[in-house]
Amino acid sequence: MNVVIDHREPEVFRNLFAETDVVSTAQLECGDFLINDRWLFERKTIRDLCVSLVDGRLFKQALALLKTESHPVVILEGRSRDVAKSKMGREPVQGALITLTVFFGLPVLRSFDPEETVRLMRYTVEQDVRLAAGAVHRFGYRPKKNRARRLYVLQGLPCIGKKRAEALLDYFGCIESVMCASEELLANVEGIGLSTAQAIRNMVGAVQ
Repeated sequence: MNVVIDHREPEVFRNLFAETDVVSTAQLECGDFLINDRWLFERKTIRDLCVSLVDGRLFKQALALLKTESHPVVILEGRSRDVAKSKMGREPVQGALITLTVFFGLPVLRSFDPEETVRLMRYTVEQDVRLAAGAVHRFGYRPKKNRARRLYVLQGLPCIGKKRAEALLDYFGCIESVMCASEELLANVEGIGLSTAQAIRNMVGAVQ
């Protein structure tokens, strides 16, 4: 495999890949591991996840992953006891995972340690090759064009179908502005209304 590792990742990952793969380091604009210029993996320890929930980075990183041309995957590394060490309750963590997987459509894989993280990345790429060779249908729809991708993400919000997603995007101009908008601003959009605006803010508020 051709593996590009973000230079901020621990040295152990370069060692784990080095034996059998072509490995280089770079400052990746998004994600932590780019493999075969096709798969983009964002690695987060459970501590990282908790910190990024508090400071609001998780939401921005998820949007950045969805905007790439690669296939994004999030790997959550660590054990359940790490949540207790972070002094954050289970509910916010579970809410974050629901948002990432259900509403943003980002696959989240779980690993215990760096060795298992590398095995998961390797298995994902190898499975991709096997499925392609066998002409097996791959489930999951990811639009190609930028506007279609933005609408696809917005349709993951509560009570938002295609028409409402188009209205939101036309009104605000970008996903970030929609997610950061107040209930009052959201309710001003044609077809949204206060109850839908409240539902959007309740969902997004758990991530910011």
